[in-house]
Amino acid sequence: MKYGRTYNFSAGPAMMPEEVLEEIAAEMMNYRGSGMCVMEMSHRSKVFQQIRDEAEADLRQLMGIPDNYKVLFVQGGGTVQFAMVPMNLMKNGVACYVETGNWSKKAIKEAQKYGEVKIVASSADKNFSYIPDCSDLDIPDNADYVYICENETINGTTYFHLPNTKGKILVSDQSSMFLSRPCDVTKYGLIWAGVQKNVGPAGMAVVIIREDLLREDLPQFVPTYMSYKTHADNDSLYNTPNCWAIYCCGKVFKYLLANGGLEAMNKRNEEKAAVLYDFLDQSKFFTGAVRKEDRSLMNVPFVTPSKEQDADVVMLLYRPAQARITTDKDSGYPTEGLGVVIVAKQRNGETGNAYFHHNPEMTKITDYVPPLEFLLKHAK
Repeated sequence: MKYGRTYNFSAGPAMMPEEVLEEIAAEMMNYRGSGMCVMEMSHRSKVFQQIRDEAEADLRQLMGIPDNYKVLFVQGGGTVQFAMVPMNLMKNGVACYVETGNWSKKAIKEAQKYGEVKIVASSADKNFSYIPDCSDLDIPDNADYVYICENETINGTTYFHLPNTKGKILVSDQSSMFLSRPCDVTKYGLIWAGVQKNVGPAGMAVVIIREDLLREDLPQFVPTYMSYKTHADNDSLYNTPNCWAIYCCGKVFKYLLANGGLEAMNKRNEEKAAVLYDFLDQSKFFTGAVRKEDRSLMNVPFVTPSKEQDADVVMLLYRPAQARITTDKDSGYPTEGLGVVIVAKQRNGETGNAYFHHNPEMTKITDYVPPLEFLLKHAK
């Protein structure tokens, strides 16, 4: 791989497009004749104001964000938003949450500090392996909002049909699917996303909130910084923001626009996910952990017949020498080994043609070595 970089498949911080990193590196010492790095410049400067404004404008274009929604760049990630949402939106002190995995559970736990939380649907009965039916939720009249984690990073589920909120505000955590597919913003009251999973470095969340949800009548205990209105009234410059994250995210927004926008990203992600899911569906050794109709395009959990063999697979994934990865001299891509299966799933990466040759009778980990069951070749 160019620069000796590693294929990093962490949920976040995750890989950024290589050409974006190259552009950032080129501007590191002297951003466009300013004489300084973006990390050094004042957030009140005209130079940074342009960076911030362009980032917002490009995001609005990417997502088709209407004028009656504010775009906020808020320091902190999901943990901050778990608290900010109920602090700002709980007027009656009642909120409905759909429990679909690890991150919705954390959001529920935090929201319970600020009011009554009703779990109106859950997939806990089957280890969060599916999205529950949300077409007729039991939503009380005094509920302030309905909250979902639209893509559960750890559990690998995603919504392809949004809940029927019966007129209540829909709030969505889109962190691990942010900008991976088109989104009708008008169906939501608030969308938030920790940027480290799909669009930038850790330390910031993007919040898209409908203007009528900005409140001046917040409880006295809500810190000034934790008010969405504080950020909206000050163009996310109430205090020193995460300037570096805004700058890096802005670069990724431009990259996405230049590469076909969210429609193109969705097509690319469908193609890459299909490579891995098709393999899992044919395998007698691996089993996909999620109901087919609820499978995430971004996170693909799978299991072996036992926890012990799960551990063996993890060992192979994280020790490339054991996977016998070799490199095609012409393309520079790995052509053999366990790791190359996941190359086809790499976020924001190129999509090639994948050809799999595997032994469908493989039922134990020792059948991996050698030969391994995968052979992947990329065609430009």
